[in-house]
Amino acid sequence: MPKILVVEDEPSLVEALDYGLTIEGFTVVATGDGQAALRLVEQERPDLIVLDLMLPGLPGTEVCKRIRVTSDVPIIMLTAKDTEVDRVLGLELGADDYVTKPFSPRELLARIRAVLRRGVDRSPAEPAPVEAAGVRVDVDRYEVTVRGAPVTLPPKEFALLELLVRNTGRVLTRDVLIDRIWGADYVGDTKTLDVHVKRLRARVERDPSHPQLIVTVRGVGYRFAGD
Repeated sequence: MPKILVVEDEPSLVEALDYGLTIEGFTVVATGDGQAALRLVEQERPDLIVLDLMLPGLPGTEVCKRIRVTSDVPIIMLTAKDTEVDRVLGLELGADDYVTKPFSPRELLARIRAVLRRGVDRSPAEPAPVEAAGVRVDVDRYEVTVRGAPVTLPPKEFALLELLVRNTGRVLTRDVLIDRIWGADYVGDTKTLDVHVKRLRARVERDPSHPQLIVTVRGVGYRFAGD
């Protein structure tokens, strides 16, 4: 059974999540403390983390940031704020998705299942390495080099870069990119894609503020310019 680590300091919400996830077949480990959450990530090896943004002591943003140093475990961030800056901040720190409070248990369950499915859906045959404009992506070795220098990317950015480079010169619509990287059952919005493109540009572009490789095609999507 998939193990879910719930990091939330509101007892009534923890109780509801524990009950709802357990009856759906998940194993639940819970804590309301950020430092304890970091220890539990190492001890329990959860399959997914539900992480509250506003925790006492060590905030959820910092917990997410520290987890991402050593782990790619999927993270769904809970936030009571519904502003774009809060959503973008969570995604930039490495969260895979976010849910705004108050939320329905059904919505959170759908997002958990969607994120877990993305993690296990894999093509049976690994594609050959691709290279364009000094960027080389080797899926089999999980390696990326940019102008000869190795670059470390988290899974979603790696998959996004591989897809763009493999389709060098072609415009890929936002819907196609979201479907291929996050899956047809993705329940978030397109801001997730924008944030990942922004982070990717910071790692591969000479000047991220004036991208020459990952080009925005306004109103359509993105194109990897390999010429």
